[in-house]
Amino acid sequence: MRLPTLLAFTGLVALASATPIVPAAPRALPQPVPRKPLKARQNDTAPACAKVSQAIYSPPTRPSQIPAALAWDCINSVPFNASSAKRLVEDLPAWLNWQSTLDVLKNPPAEYAEKVQPGIDIIGGLEQIGRDIDAGRFTSEYGFGWVLYTLFLAAHDGHLQYVPDSVGAIFNWGRPVPLVSVSEDGAQLPAVFVYSDVLGMQYKNISYTPSPVIEIDGEEVTEFLESYSQYGGSQDRDALYNNMFYELAQVSLGAGGAGVGMFAGGGRGRFAYPGDTTTLKFANGSEYTMQNYARLIAPHFRGISTGEDLAKTFFNYNTASVDSQSTPVSSAENEAPLAPAAPGYPVPVVPGPSNLINGFYVNAASYEDVAVLQVPSFIGSTGSGVLFQKTTQDFLAKAAADGKTKLIIDLQANGGGIIMQGIDMFKQLFPDQDPWGANRFRYTEAADLMGQSLSEFASQAPRGVNNLTYKTFQGSWFDYHMDMTVDAKPFESWQQKVGPVEVNGDKYTTLSRWNLSDVLISFVSGGVNVTGYGPLANVTGPPRFKPENIVLLTDGYCASTCTIFSELMTQQAGVKTIAMGGRANKEPIQALGGVKGVNNFAYAYIQQTARAAIRFAPSGQEAKYNVSALRQYDSSLVLGRAATNPSLNSRDGLRRNDASGVALQFIYEEADCRLYYTPEMTVDATAIWKAAADAQWGGSGKCVGGNYGDTQAAGINEVTTKLSSGRVKATLHSFEAFADTFGLETDCRVQADGFMQP
Repeated sequence: MRLPTLLAFTGLVALASATPIVPAAPRALPQPVPRKPLKARQNDTAPACAKVSQAIYSPPTRPSQIPAALAWDCINSVPFNASSAKRLVEDLPAWLNWQSTLDVLKNPPAEYAEKVQPGIDIIGGLEQIGRDIDAGRFTSEYGFGWVLYTLFLAAHDGHLQYVPDSVGAIFNWGRPVPLVSVSEDGAQLPAVFVYSDVLGMQYKNISYTPSPVIEIDGEEVTEFLESYSQYGGSQDRDALYNNMFYELAQVSLGAGGAGVGMFAGGGRGRFAYPGDTTTLKFANGSEYTMQNYARLIAPHFRGISTGEDLAKTFFNYNTASVDSQSTPVSSAENEAPLAPAAPGYPVPVVPGPSNLINGFYVNAASYEDVAVLQVPSFIGSTGSGVLFQKTTQDFLAKAAADGKTKLIIDLQANGGGIIMQGIDMFKQLFPDQDPWGANRFRYTEAADLMGQSLSEFASQAPRGVNNLTYKTFQGSWFDYHMDMTVDAKPFESWQQKVGPVEVNGDKYTTLSRWNLSDVLISFVSGGVNVTGYGPLANVTGPPRFKPENIVLLTDGYCASTCTIFSELMTQQAGVKTIAMGGRANKEPIQALGGVKGVNNFAYAYIQQTARAAIRFAPSGQEAKYNVSALRQYDSSLVLGRAATNPSLNSRDGLRRNDASGVALQFIYEEADCRLYYTPEMTVDATAIWKAAADAQWGGSGKCVGGNYGDTQAAGINEVTTKLSSGRVKATLHSFEAFADTFGLETDCRVQADGFMQP
C-alpha cells in the first residue's frame, strides 16, 4: 500500500488532479476510494456537526469519545476559505527559511534517500498548493489542511511540524485496540498481536491461545502498518514501525509519551483519520471489527450545528498582527514529585522526577553486576531539571558503591529534552572528556539582522547582570558571546559567528560549540550547571564505568537531545548500541531513528525575537530595521491557523573530524546489535534489560545481527485457536479509559532545548 496521493511531494510531485480535491480517509488504498457514507437513519436530516453536538451533550455527561464517522463528516463540512489559505501558504516560507535542512531535504545524500526517506521540496510544495488554491481545486478546509500537514510531515523531521487548525484543533482520532509486534522466542520473525491477547497470555488469565493478526482492513498486516507508520515524526522506518505499537517506555511517560501506539491514535497518529471502522483478521480465520472514535479537542461544541458555525467559532481566518507574550527561560526550579513505579517496571533503586529518569538494578541470578539507568526523556518543558541531574549523580555513585560494573542506559521512548541535560549526563559518565558538539544555523538575512541588533544590545550590560531582559538575550544564540568556536575560543564579533560560509551549495553560519563555562548556562537550562564546568568545575576523575561496560539501549525513537547524548557516547567515548524491535525482517536497523537536529525553534520565539531586534535596533539603523526582512514575522496568521505550537529545526549537529559538511540528520548508521521484542517484554521491562545484558556481555545472548542480511521469511508460527471476535472485544474495553488519559501535545521550550514534539 502506498501513502495517500496528497502526500506525494517527493522532489516535487505536483497535485496532479484537475478536479476538485475531496479528501479521502488519510490512509488511502492504492486507488483512493472515498469513505462510504453512513447509512441514512429515519428522519436523520440534521447537519453533520449538529449530530456531533448531540453526541457530546446528550446525555448530559460529555463522552470522551464519539464515533469517528460523525466527526469526519462534520470537519469535512467546513467550507474552504481560499483567501486565508492563500495568505497562509504565502507567509510560511519566511518561517521555513529557518529550517536548517531546507535545501538538503530536496536532494539528500544517496544512502539516506535509499535507506531512510526520499527527498522533499517543501517550498516547492507550498508553491504548488498556492497554484491549486488559485485553480479552485480545494472544496473543504480539511482537504486543504491535510495536504498542508502532510507536506510538512513528509520531511520526517520531528522538530519540523505545522498542524493546521482543521487537522488538529477540533478532533483527534483513535482506535480502541492497541497492537504489539513480538517474536515468539527472540529469534523468529516478529508477528503482530492484539496487546490484550499478549497481556492475557503472559498473566495466564485467558482460556484461548492468541492468534496473530494477518490482515488489517483486507491488507497484509505488515504492509498496512509500515505504510501507516509514515504518519509518524521519526525519520527511520524501523523506528516508525516500532512507534505503531504499545510500548512500556512510552506508557511510562504518561501525558508526555506517545500513548498506546500510533495505531491506537497515540503520538502523531492522533492526526490521521483511521476510517469509520477497522477490521482485524487473525491467522485462525476469525475477524474483529472495531468502531473507531474521535476525541473532541476544541474547548466546547455548544451552538455548533454546521461547518460554517465551526469555522466562525474556532478558525482564525483573518488573524492580524497580534503581540505574543515573550516567555523567557527562568532559572527557577519547580520540583516535580516522584511518581509511583510505572506499569511493567520494578521499584527504582534511585527514583527520579515523574518517571522521566529512574535507576534500577536487575535483581536476578547472573545479573548481579548490572545497573540500569532508564532515561525515557531529557525533560522537554518546565521544572525537574536539578532533580533529574541529581538522580544521575546519586544513582551512579550508589551503583559503583554497590559493586555494579555494567551499565545499561535505556533510552527507549526518549524524544529529547533540554540540551544541557544530555551533555551533563555524558560528562557525569565521562568526566575526563570535553564534549565537542559543533553546530550551525542555516544563514538567513533575518537571523543576521537579529544577531547584529541583539548582540549589540546584550553587550550594553555586564554578562549575567540581574536584569531579565538583558539575561534573556545574553543567553540566546543571537549574542555572539554565548558560544565559542570549534577551537574553544571566544567569538570576537557577531560577524565572525554568523559568517556565512557555503557548504554543499547552501549558506550556513560558522560552526560553533556551547561554552559550557558560561555564566548563563544554568539560566538557559532551568538551573542546571554542567558537570565539570562553572560551579561544578571541581568534579573530575576517571569514569565509574568503562566504555565497554556501558551499552545504549534504544527503540529507534531516540531524537534531538537524545541523539546529542548518543553521539557523544558513541563517537567520543566508544560506547556500543542495541536497537530493539523494527520491521519484520532480519536486516540491520539504526539505533537513532528520530531527528538528529540539535535545537528546535518555536515560531512564536522567532516572532518575539524579530520584534525585539526591531525594538533594540542599533543606533542610527532604526529606519532600516523598520522595513527589513524582520517585518515578515509581524503577521500572526501562521500562528493563528496552527492547532499546536509550530516549530522547526534551527541547528544542525555536525560530526567531529568529518569534513563532508553533512549534517548528522542525513548520516545513516546501524546499531551494533539488534534484538526483537518478545511477549514477556511487553509487560516486564526487566526482560528487555536481561536480553540486552546477555547480548552485550553474556554467553547466552545472540543479536539478530548474527544473521543480518538473511531476509528469507521464517514464517509465522501457526497456532490452532478458537478465538472469537466477541472475546477480543471483551478483553479490550478497559483500554478506552486508559488511552483517554494521554496528553495530546507536548509544549517545548524555546531556548536551550532540543525537544521533539510527539
